[in-house]
Amino acid sequence: MTNEQTTMPNLTLREIFGIIGKSVREFKADSLRAPLYVTGEVIIECTIPFITSQLINDMQDGTEMRTIGIYGAVLTALALVSLFCGIRAGVACSVASTGLARNLRHDMFASIQRFSFSNIDRFSTNSLVTRLTTDTQNVQMAYMQLIRSAVRSPLMIVFAAVMAFVSGGPMAILYVFVSIGLGAALLGIARIVMPIFRRIFRKYDRLNESVEENVSGIRVVKSYVREEYEKQKFRKASGELFFDFWGAERILAWNQPAMTLAVDIIYTFVIFFGSRAIVSSAGADMQVGQMSALITYGFSMLMSLNMLSMIFVIVTMSEESARRICEVLVEQPDISNPADPIYDVPDGSIDFDGVSFAYNAAADRMALSDIDLHIRSGEVIGIIGGTGSSKSTLIQLISRLYDATKGTVRVGGIDVRDYDLDTLRNEVSVVLQRNVLFSGTIKDNLRWGDPDATDEELEHACRLAQADEFIQLMPDKYDTYIEQGGTNVSGGQKQRLCIARALLKKPKILILDDSTSAVDTKTDKLIQQGFREFIPDTTKIIIAQRTSSVADADRIVVLDGGGISAIGTHEELLQTSDIYREVYLTQNKASHDQTLEGMATTEPDDAATEEIQTMNEAFGEGGEVDA
Repeated sequence: MTNEQTTMPNLTLREIFGIIGKSVREFKADSLRAPLYVTGEVIIECTIPFITSQLINDMQDGTEMRTIGIYGAVLTALALVSLFCGIRAGVACSVASTGLARNLRHDMFASIQRFSFSNIDRFSTNSLVTRLTTDTQNVQMAYMQLIRSAVRSPLMIVFAAVMAFVSGGPMAILYVFVSIGLGAALLGIARIVMPIFRRIFRKYDRLNESVEENVSGIRVVKSYVREEYEKQKFRKASGELFFDFWGAERILAWNQPAMTLAVDIIYTFVIFFGSRAIVSSAGADMQVGQMSALITYGFSMLMSLNMLSMIFVIVTMSEESARRICEVLVEQPDISNPADPIYDVPDGSIDFDGVSFAYNAAADRMALSDIDLHIRSGEVIGIIGGTGSSKSTLIQLISRLYDATKGTVRVGGIDVRDYDLDTLRNEVSVVLQRNVLFSGTIKDNLRWGDPDATDEELEHACRLAQADEFIQLMPDKYDTYIEQGGTNVSGGQKQRLCIARALLKKPKILILDDSTSAVDTKTDKLIQQGFREFIPDTTKIIIAQRTSSVADADRIVVLDGGGISAIGTHEELLQTSDIYREVYLTQNKASHDQTLEGMATTEPDDAATEEIQTMNEAFGEGGEVDA
């Protein structure tokens, strides 16, 4: 989150409104209708007390029932029109705000799909989910308030003040002073709670991330019996939110008493001085109807002020949400198509020419340094190295998930930066150690590799990936439903399904990023045999921790500290690479001893003698094995 906060643009409110406004699109008409209907509703609501005051005055002077009937008809008609305007305003407001939310989610999701890995690195996954859900909902609520209540309240204050002067004359000046005083008080309250709500929102965001992290890792929590720890952590975070909300609401609670005090002041003043004016002038200076209208307009003004203060708080709370949404929308992909892209990959050859790479400009050191590696099309390349040796980083440059900081990466003899991105990535298939299965049937997941694959092609790919056997044991076979994240299959089964999915793409380059770590050695060998049979012309890069997974490769690349330490065959590296030999010894010492013991008790042939000699040289043991 620190990286995110320090690299995001500092947008002004005007810029935020401009960016969010672009997502209104087809709902502009409803966004304009809502204020228009609200304006009509306010005008009618301010007209009704004036007509009512005239009715009261006429009744006081004595009038006919026919006149009262006319007043009644007019007031009923105005009330119906006001009701119509209110309903239409509510419908238009709801359509516009929910439509904006839909478009914002769509625009953010589309923007995220364009992100390169470096863009995604600047946002946490949980943060992106929160922006698509909670933040969008906050902006939706604020937009609803802006196009309806934020229009209604100022209009009501202005129209009510004008009508108060029309009805009550100079006495309405009191409303101006009381309104100014109440507005200042409400604004002061809102300014106090603004920082609190901003702090609450950040804590709420972190709480959501904590919940999602806990739920997604619930199996780990239970296996380590950490339920109580997680509950205490959640209780602490939830408690902090409670106290912040309590503090903010305690301050906001002053809104209603301030409102009540202002109403009482106006009632007292108007009733006392209005009654006095009516009695002393015998209705010449003021009549009962005018006093009634004054009270009604005063109450409407104060209620609108109170609503305006609440809108101010709501919009302030959503400002941070809008800012976070805009950060996603304005983020530009670090990797994009060239002006005149190439749409054909000639073959699966790969060349790294003086390639160095750092994840960001502020990095202390290069993740990869001075990589010179040339892979022929159709060649099988093994890559091995310790944790942090940048094995995965190396292969991510091939499909342009990242761009090299220095040097050039070529596929098919062409700089990867000259290719159309979709074309390049369709020809480079990557199977990760922790690959993802999506909710849906096994067939649905496999057809990510080829949407048009037939059932026979699916089964053939699964047989090559050694997945068909366990699929046939499932209740619905290839129509078996895979839960989100593949939680109802084992790690090894998930890896084999992902390998089958990659085979269906029939790519020019296939990369296995430690993607057979959860399968046994025998199955690993059978999978590699399937590769040679099904995609012999495809360049295959196998990243592995086990030397047995790369022993049959045409060449093996040993990475150390972000650079190439050695390149050669299995036998050559046993002789020349200390790193490879150490890994091999660690993994195979017991089986090596058993092999030597077995060879020593039988009559060896020439091949066995050569193998014994190779092992003795590789292991550097004290004495030679007796043939």
